[in-house]
Amino acid sequence: MPHISYSELKNWDFCPFYHKLVHIEGLKAFKGNEYTAFGNAMHDICEKKLLKEDFDPEKTFVGEFQKALKILEEDKVEFNLERAMEMVPQGIAILPEIEPALEKYFKNYDIISSEEQLRVPINEYIDFKGFIDAVVKTADGKYHIVDWKTTSWGWNSRRRSDPLVTYQLTLYKYFFCQKHNILPEMVETHFALLKRTAEKDRVEFFRVTSGAKKTENALKLLHMALYNIEKQRYLKKRSNCHRCAFNMTPECP
Repeated sequence: MPHISYSELKNWDFCPFYHKLVHIEGLKAFKGNEYTAFGNAMHDICEKKLLKEDFDPEKTFVGEFQKALKILEEDKVEFNLERAMEMVPQGIAILPEIEPALEKYFKNYDIISSEEQLRVPINEYIDFKGFIDAVVKTADGKYHIVDWKTTSWGWNSRRRSDPLVTYQLTLYKYFFCQKHNILPEMVETHFALLKRTAEKDRVEFFRVTSGAKKTENALKLLHMALYNIEKQRYLKKRSNCHRCAFNMTPECP
């Protein structure tokens, strides 16, 4: 069954022609860097902590980070090794704050799932696919969808309220409710920032509203993308050319 993910939707919104190159023709514009390697390692640690696995957080983080960097090397992807080494103590400093931040933010809660896969039909032709980093349930019976984001010092107000950024959680909530037959008012959405360079409060949770109007707008964007992809309309969004990895290349002259 064909599927579309939030990241694919975001690429289509960035530029339909970029979407064509990446998702239709299979070209890779971005293969990762030290930041994505760090993010992958931190996500692995958060998952293990949520599942209460018996492991050494520091040793596991360093090992997973090294493994992710090794993959970049094998794929001949350039990254800043000096910056990567600076990230090791930054990541280690975050580790002991993850569980206390969860407890402070949600108070009494139960872990429902970690890395839960969504594969929910949008219509009879295509599914929505995604992975929810964490779902917790609080004493009031509400479910809380959490997405971990690694960052330097945090997010400014514009990033926190950017519709396209927050649509990720809006769509996760919508399809999570569809999957489990849960009323939308019983589900809330949150980002959890894992801040590398912060001197305190290295783990910050904040709620993102995902009400009916926002859900309607997110679904409208999703269906608009699907319609244009089906019709093979791959217009270039020229206002984003200066930010595109394919700009002035043979793939996109």
